[in-house]
Amino acid sequence: MKIVGKYPNIRLRRIRNSPWIRRLVSENNLSSNDLILPIFVRNGKNKIDPISSMPGVNRYSVDRLDSIMKKAKKCKIPMIALFPYTEKNKKDQYGSEALNENNLICKSIKYIKKKFPGIGIMCDVALDPYTSHGHDGIIFNKKIDNDKTIKILVKQALLQAKMGCDVIAPSDMMDGRIGVIRKELDKKKFHNVSILSYAAKYASSFYGPFRDAVGSKTNLKTDKKTYQMDYRNLNEAYREIGLDIKEGADMVMVKPGLPYLDIISNIKNNFKIPVFAYQVSGEFSLIKYGIKKKIINEGAIIESLIAFKRAGASAIVTYFALDVVDIIKKL
Repeated sequence: MKIVGKYPNIRLRRIRNSPWIRRLVSENNLSSNDLILPIFVRNGKNKIDPISSMPGVNRYSVDRLDSIMKKAKKCKIPMIALFPYTEKNKKDQYGSEALNENNLICKSIKYIKKKFPGIGIMCDVALDPYTSHGHDGIIFNKKIDNDKTIKILVKQALLQAKMGCDVIAPSDMMDGRIGVIRKELDKKKFHNVSILSYAAKYASSFYGPFRDAVGSKTNLKTDKKTYQMDYRNLNEAYREIGLDIKEGADMVMVKPGLPYLDIISNIKNNFKIPVFAYQVSGEFSLIKYGIKKKIINEGAIIESLIAFKRAGASAIVTYFALDVVDIIKKL
């Protein structure tokens, strides 16, 4: 890039001099249109439980979803993402509860679609909230069996689509699952159900609070490095993204977010597809605790989310979604 002009004729501070001109020349902005709100659901009635490792985030029984969905509607959040807290007695080695037509996700989809039809619903396709071992797939001969897992994931995706889910989001990182899921969705006439592939999901240390939230942390005794990506790799992400697009992904996800801005940028520039970023639970909690302890101020929330937009993210899954809308109004 060639720099034209020189000081003193060029003074770049002139376009930083006042708030109005900074707004005029800002290259990236944030609005509610960029945000996806994750919501955790639990069994029971009239329950709202705080998640200790995620300040300000709760689990909701289905009958109490109104309280957060009304806020999402008021804030004009386009889509929410549902995640279940599955009780121990409903977990087994195969994740069978994922295929129960009366499970938490199915009940939540139907409830939200009935009462808040204008808000999109995204559902994870993965088995980790449902397995007794905490992994995203089926264990066979002490290894995650890719193809056996896909057979269950397809059934899970079809069930979610049947219940009214708008965006199927396979987060399991099994090879080939996007193509099989797309084929079966189309076969069952779910042509308008989109697939958001967690195509570049890294084996990360930032997932701890989420695993608390869905109840899989105590079950998980080994890491997920045989299926989630190595954080040292970029080219591997290209291959994952390329294959998933070829198999039918409408959108792709990079997870975690802030440590992987280079991945988001490279994917956006090379594939020209909607790229979503997930500001994961560990990122969220670190910022939250930093603000609480007055190590950083609230401005870190917007700064972190603008970083995703600057890198090229089309949308951001963030636990800050409702907070952000209020903060933006003050800017």
